Amino acid sequence: MLGAAFAALLLVGCADQAQSFKLTGATMGTTWHVTATPGDDANVDTAQLQRDIEVVLESVNDSMSTYRAESEISRFNQAPVDAWFDVSEDFYLVLSAAMAIHWQSNGAYDVTVGPLVNLWGFGPGERIDAAPDAAAIDLVMTRVGQDKLRVDGELRSVRKQADVYLDFSSIAKGFAVDEVARLLQATGIEDYLVEIGGEMRVGGLSPRGDAWRIAIEQPEVGARSIAQAIALRDVAIATSGDYRNYFEADGVRYSHSIDPRTGQPVAHELVSVTVIHPSCMMADAWATALTVLGAEEAMAVAEAAGLAVYFIQREGEGFADSHTEAFAPYLGSIGATE
Repeated sequence: MLGAAFAALLLVGCADQAQSFKLTGATMGTTWHVTATPGDDANVDTAQLQRDIEVVLESVNDSMSTYRAESEISRFNQAPVDAWFDVSEDFYLVLSAAMAIHWQSNGAYDVTVGPLVNLWGFGPGERIDAAPDAAAIDLVMTRVGQDKLRVDGELRSVRKQADVYLDFSSIAKGFAVDEVARLLQATGIEDYLVEIGGEMRVGGLSPRGDAWRIAIEQPEVGARSIAQAIALRDVAIATSGDYRNYFEADGVRYSHSIDPRTGQPVAHELVSVTVIHPSCMMADAWATALTVLGAEEAMAVAEAAGLAVYFIQREGEGFADSHTEAFAPYLGSIGATE
């Protein structure tokens, strides 16, 4: 997700893990990790699996990385306005998910927000030490908005009606996690954890022989502690937070989370959003969307969508947490598995 904090951590047990293996590498400006236990009937060549995972991740980057000039998304961004652009099946899937969440989140989620992120100094360019003026924001806003996209599902083609700039960084890592999980399953591995830059998906059992133990991080600057520990099986989890990526100017704190509806950084007290979902792609994008909305509206939207979400917000000098009804079964789940 866009500027997400690594706020979901694997809690490692001390049980015998001799039958499991771990693979790791670099992708998307971050790292990836796989922990897995092959079944009795699975004959896994870990060196070949490492190569296969890297092929999957390269494919996602070749489609969705804005840092690659010849990637599919870069070619779309460079394409002329009002020209139809044929896209791959994966690209269409991710864009379709983004458009659905845009609608469900009342416009808070928007994969055309990149120019605003850059304007506020949170993109790949130089950081800034003062807020941009209103005229600059208004000018950039003419390039922002998923409503400026038209999609032909039958032809799998996309047309932009303005010079929009797509950026899938708030959803592509989650999609990549799902793709690696599908590869593991196709290899016959049912017990696994896949993590890319903090976004995770787990299947089956951990090397301990029970559910995977995941910790949600307390959103404290300069420290790392656990806010909530949960046990998961066969789901994905993603966390978005704004407590490490910001700047201050004239006594005002500007978050990296930009509201695409206003062009301004969010200014509410919601600092961490954790989403559990069958799809890591959806968990990734929803965590970003709900962070933008703020606690009250995010709770209403999440409940309406039936999402399992855990919220942490500032309250005085400390923090307060809340959660949706669908998240409630995960609370206390660590103790239930002991």
